[in-house]
Amino acid sequence: AYEKSGSNELKLYQPDDAYLGSWGSPMSGNTENFTGTHPFEGINPANGVVLYYELPKLDDSANITLEISDENNKLIRSFSSEKDSTYVPHNGGSAPPAPRLPKNEGLNRFVWDMKHPIMPGVPGVYIEAGFTGHKVIPGTYNISLKADGKTVATKAVIKKIPTYNVSAEDYQEFDAFMSAMEQELTTMHQQVNRLFALQNKLNGILPKIKDGELKRKGEELLAKLKSWDKEMVQRKSQAYDDVENFPNKFTAEYLFLINQTNSDIPRVNTANKERKAELDKQWKELKAKADNLKNNAVPAYNKQLWEAGIGALTF
Repeated sequence: AYEKSGSNELKLYQPDDAYLGSWGSPMSGNTENFTGTHPFEGINPANGVVLYYELPKLDDSANITLEISDENNKLIRSFSSEKDSTYVPHNGGSAPPAPRLPKNEGLNRFVWDMKHPIMPGVPGVYIEAGFTGHKVIPGTYNISLKADGKTVATKAVIKKIPTYNVSAEDYQEFDAFMSAMEQELTTMHQQVNRLFALQNKLNGILPKIKDGELKRKGEELLAKLKSWDKEMVQRKSQAYDDVENFPNKFTAEYLFLINQTNSDIPRVNTANKERKAELDKQWKELKAKADNLKNNAVPAYNKQLWEAGIGALTF
């Protein structure tokens, strides 16, 4: 069913049904250099939705995109053939790069791991945790592939493992709980990264300021930015053993709860809910500090910088 047709047209084949299991397989990743066999071990099928599509010959600069949405047309995940130019690798303990779509002329293969988007990390900070999103719930998903100015679509069916004693209500509760936490962690790290970039810009501007009062106010703002950042992340952690020497900060604690709650047999227990309530209370206070910096302290100082002819700090 997936042999190259030779028509040189954009095509997306309907995938076989996938199951929400927990096995591993080399077939779950890129198989261009993998024969599908092993001399000493059996090979499991891919753990995910296996997509096959055909492409015409494309320019090297051409980008193809894949979008996955649920039955209510809510976007779940998107993929691209372009490399993420903003991704900063680290020595472990950070978010992995997003998978890229192959765009070879003819038949291509890509496996969606059935997960929600990867949560962003903090460049240069080691957090011993997983950053991938949770798996979707059983259902039918819309798959849309865009290439060469055209769009083709199909559907994918994801089923529960019949022997798992998990109800539809369990899946719904788990999905809502995990989605909320993953969105909050994403917001946290985006805020951390934006305010840290602002902190670096302010560090670069301060030596150029001659006015004593303006410089003093800038140093006060810098101290507030550093203080908030230190509550959120542990920048001294750079490798595995560092987590034994330097205490983790807030986003690591939140990420650990996400990892601890995540499971292929999804159930949210009372301890998860109670811990989330504790962390959400802390985040409410930390977020208020960040919002005050972003919406009040920084704009007020920007106005003074602008009036002094220095320019303004941009996010």
